[in-house]
Amino acid sequence: QVQLVESGGGLVQAGDSLRLSCAASGRTISSYAMGWFRQAPGKEREFVAAISWSGGITVYADSVKGRFTISRDNAKNTVFLQVNSLKPEDTAVYYCASRPYADVSRAPRDFNYWGQGTQVTVSS
Repeated sequence: QVQLVESGGGLVQAGDSLRLSCAASGRTISSYAMGWFRQAPGKEREFVAAISWSGGITVYADSVKGRFTISRDNAKNTVFLQVNSLKPEDTAVYYCASRPYADVSRAPRDFNYWGQGTQVTVSS
């Protein structure tokens, strides 16, 4: 069993940056791929970024490529999402998720543990 707790969200202005963190407990996540997803009001949960167990492979949604960076610190059992140049359309609850395999995936169904989410609100 893995518990994931996100933090770092907030209310910011367009163009600002945030660093989201996802702290895992209960089991090491160092052997598993991790992902970030987001869900805006009235919309389905969508893929944002994912990282392989070693951090050597990262993938991003086209909408955030070049602005967001996913990284991990396996020694601290933590995954990060650096979000830069924020836009109002980035407003959503951001979720961290753990996948029971080492390779990355973009599909929510491939992740079996989820955090409660952290709210990011971007004003124009």
